[in-house]
Amino acid sequence: MIQLKIILGSTRNGRKGHAVAHWIYETAKKYTMFDTELIDLKKVNLPFMDEPVHPRMQQYTHQHTKDWSSKIDAADAFIFVTPEYNYGMPAPLKNALDFLFNEWAYKPVAMVGYGGIAGGTRAIQQLKQVTNALQMFPFDGLLLANFSKQLNEEESFAATEANEKAAEAMLVKLEKLHYALKELR
Repeated sequence: MIQLKIILGSTRNGRKGHAVAHWIYETAKKYTMFDTELIDLKKVNLPFMDEPVHPRMQQYTHQHTKDWSSKIDAADAFIFVTPEYNYGMPAPLKNALDFLFNEWAYKPVAMVGYGGIAGGTRAIQQLKQVTNALQMFPFDGLLLANFSKQLNEEESFAATEANEKAAEAMLVKLEKLHYALKELR
């Protein structure tokens, strides 16, 4: 079974991305090849990078880093669900990536961007650069422009048929890439 971690990158009070992340999580759970976990960085609550040694050395001194390392190391594939803040990714997502190095390597990562007219495009462009440096295999999963128009009265994300097809294609690609990259880990 593929250990899939879906990481919600926004920790802002009043955020709407939890609706998108929950929809992706529920969609992924329908596929029996995945053991899926939704990770909310707000709940993980990592401080700003506070390890004295570069993460490449894996000489972690803090329990929160050891816990984060264990969770990410156990993963086979990722989906990052992220908004775009001022033409970039949220700081907590970048911080969560920076805490580790080896644990991310040779794993596929799909990007789900949400926001206004750009749908998180520039955040995903930044994420691709960072995840490439971490030796991951990033790709666009889907972009949800003007996503707030798809939130219903309960603040749940009401996916369109096109959204559903794009999510399915993303999950199929994650599975293929997981098996292609597995021998490199």
